[in-house]
Amino acid sequence: MSGPTRRTLLATSVASAFTVGGVSFAHAAGTPGGDRTETVGGTLPPGSPDYVYLPVEVPRGVREIHVSYAYERPAVPAGTQGNALDIGLFDQRGTGLGGAGFRGWSGGARTEFFLRADAATPGYVAGPLRAGTWFVVLAPYTVAPRGLTYTVTVTLRFGDPAPAPAVVYPPERARGRGRAWYRGDCHLHTVYSDGRRTPAEVAALARAAGLDFLTATEHNTHGGHGAWAGHAGDDLLVLLGEEVTTRNGHVLAVGTDPGTFVDWRYRARENRFGRFAREIRRAGGLVVPAHPHAPCVGCAWKFGFGDADAVEVWNGPYTPDDEVALADWDAALARGRRIPAMGGSDAHRDPDRVGTPQTVVLAHELSRTAILAGLRAGRSYVAESSAVALDFTVTDGRGRTAGIGERLAVPADAPVRVRLAVRGAPAGGTVRFVTDQGVLHTAPAAAGPVEWVTTAAYATYVRAEVRHPAMLPPLPGALAGFTNPVFLEARGVSPGTR
Repeated sequence: MSGPTRRTLLATSVASAFTVGGVSFAHAAGTPGGDRTETVGGTLPPGSPDYVYLPVEVPRGVREIHVSYAYERPAVPAGTQGNALDIGLFDQRGTGLGGAGFRGWSGGARTEFFLRADAATPGYVAGPLRAGTWFVVLAPYTVAPRGLTYTVTVTLRFGDPAPAPAVVYPPERARGRGRAWYRGDCHLHTVYSDGRRTPAEVAALARAAGLDFLTATEHNTHGGHGAWAGHAGDDLLVLLGEEVTTRNGHVLAVGTDPGTFVDWRYRARENRFGRFAREIRRAGGLVVPAHPHAPCVGCAWKFGFGDADAVEVWNGPYTPDDEVALADWDAALARGRRIPAMGGSDAHRDPDRVGTPQTVVLAHELSRTAILAGLRAGRSYVAESSAVALDFTVTDGRGRTAGIGERLAVPADAPVRVRLAVRGAPAGGTVRFVTDQGVLHTAPAAAGPVEWVTTAAYATYVRAEVRHPAMLPPLPGALAGFTNPVFLEARGVSPGTR
């Protein structure tokens, strides 16, 4: 077993990647049939670069590449991170940032994978296996104090490749109900990354949850995009995307063009995220930081909201980090940043519930472009299930009304009436109207429509929350639903008031 020395790795740790000694199969070129296997290994010390590349010399005539790996997981003191090693693959086009050579990623979800022209392990991209230098990428997520000792075994199987089938993607439009509120889950995982459900199972759960659309967001791969066509239908729109999982937070690429890959190999200090945010938008998608205050290693969002189209405020069952994300988003609104909020289940496996929560979007039809336009404009609210529906409006003295995500221009001191009607309010729950000053009105959620009067001088925006009963007063109860704001734009002060 050989590998990089501690001194070598530490000397290069200012970079995000490092290449170690590789595997050569050059002697096997032209060998008809049969397998060739090589195993290499090494030890990565604490402070290793984020990505370590293992070159693999692939000769002509290979019909399948199979990779397996293992690493030691020694006991560590309490409060200390142990070893965790992710893995992926790049082909002969190289490892350059942007991912031209990307062929798949399984993170830490699998110990082995394969690629052929006609098939690949979920999360990997089938296609030609051309001769040249390929790269197994090892990503030491966390490293124990005494280091991370690993082995990688590469097997090449020779022979004629099978023909590659055509990739079919889900349609970009479903039947829908015309202009309507459509329910969706924009953060979902399957066996194509670290989930345990198949696309068929997730689609069935989405239908059972009353959803009209879903977005497939696998970690760091587009390898599952071609797996959804058979599970969409007139009643379910399937959008494609990716959860871009960096070391400084996760971001959802929502509704990108089929086959779009978004690179994740950078940290906030490298000032590269803006490039990939632009790539997501060029591919027709939305940039949505996910669970921005999640407590897991590398999960909290450190890139800021400057490049974001929306932010995932509510992730899965409502927890304290969601409450922090809600407050952080509200602070951005108060500073004048009109960024919409979303929710998503982030469901991976049982008992994770698809559609808890769900984002409800006003769109003129059930199509990719219409749903994304509604999300981008903030014409949406978030509910814990399909049992909860919110109708939120602001009306001025002349009868002009603005709904969720819209703007109402009124004289600064003219009264406007805020109204929320709730279906499926939790027993004992509370309605709260929130402005840039904070919570300015509360009422029982079950008392029928809740109304309140304010002015544009007093509130630059108003949004609504529906809360469960408080478990630890004075802290509020968990959300049952919340809206994006209605923005009040002051036109000046009425004559005679000064």
